[in-house]
Amino acid sequence: MVNDKCKKMAKKTETTSGGKIKIQYYKSTIGYSKKQKEIVRGLGITKLNQTVERPDNPAMRGIVAKVPHLLRIVE
Repeated sequence: MVNDKCKKMAKKTETTSGGKIKIQYYKSTIGYSKKQKEIVRGLGITKLNQTVERPDNPAMRGIVAKVPHLLRIVE
């Protein structure tokens, strides 16, 4: 069951890699850990509701997956 899930995720990243994704910062980091604040700041995001464009690769999607309650991917 776990392998099926991994295969599906791999297929998804294979089809989307190489382009750009838009990442929106939609919820404040106030009250969250310093690590989560650093993740948001490390993406170059400084203001609430700001949208940045980054390369679409598994590493970038993993960063967004660390703080899904603060960031979202805008298609």
